[in-house]
Amino acid sequence: MKMVVTGGAGFIGSHLVNGLVNQGYEVHVIDNLTTGDPGRLHSEAILHVADVNSQQTTAYISVLKPEVVFHLAAQAEVQRSIQEPRLDADANVMGTINILDACRKAGVRKIVFASTAGVYGDLERSQLTEDDPVNPVTFYALSKAAGEQYIRLYYHFFGLQYTILRYGNVYGPGQTAKGEGGVVAVFGERLYQGAPLPIYGDGLQTRDFIYVKDVVDATLASILHGDQSVLHVSTGTDHSVNTLVDLIRRLHPDRIDVDYLPAKIGDIRHSCLNNEKTRERLRWSPLFSLEEGMEETYRHWLGTPVSQSDFSK
Repeated sequence: MKMVVTGGAGFIGSHLVNGLVNQGYEVHVIDNLTTGDPGRLHSEAILHVADVNSQQTTAYISVLKPEVVFHLAAQAEVQRSIQEPRLDADANVMGTINILDACRKAGVRKIVFASTAGVYGDLERSQLTEDDPVNPVTFYALSKAAGEQYIRLYYHFFGLQYTILRYGNVYGPGQTAKGEGGVVAVFGERLYQGAPLPIYGDGLQTRDFIYVKDVVDATLASILHGDQSVLHVSTGTDHSVNTLVDLIRRLHPDRIDVDYLPAKIGDIRHSCLNNEKTRERLRWSPLFSLEEGMEETYRHWLGTPVSQSDFSK
């Protein structure tokens, strides 16, 4: 059975590709390699270098006729979206429409869409549910919310099945500080450089940090479950950035300094996603605590191989 992963040479995408190959699927990757690295890809994955908003991508999907398309390709830098909203919309809105139209014409059964917790904006909730209002405060989050609505309408008009996954703050081995990189990846880069860890604001802002292996498991479960659902891929637990620093200090033997900087425009103060609906509909639950996931990630920073057994937990 054929599967297509857009953005499959990226951080989350490459982990997903590994998971699909390990389950016996024929996996095709569509990636323009702007931030993706072909060196991350499983040797059995087939790479097609193309932009998602191109006729070349349409042609690939038309010829391949995959069972499912996992649409992860995106312009994922929040600050860049604020500086270049047109570029952001071209990649994330027009690119999604192009993928949807290609899926419709090729008879693809289902699209699985990687969205974000950022679509809620800065709602004052201790824990967000999928029924909470969407109120993006950045162009990146707005583009993801728009993509979600296009997907719903493609199902309404054309019957293209979908699962929309709103990811929490994903981290893990292989993540870089650019592109898809979050605060964990930035801290890893600074640790490698021997530089202070930058914290924008007071460090009391919280995130729902979720390990990439748990994200892959939820995304794989969407092949057979969660049709026409919007679901949170999260731990349901929030941790502050200061807590994250304390955890890294426990793992790292050398002194770690912190540099507190002004908060970034568009940054959300608190984010924690309820995952009860996801547990039920995908028959999934996260397995890694933040401590366990960070230990694996830290080993990767040190260059210690993360064995296959580490990913069969």
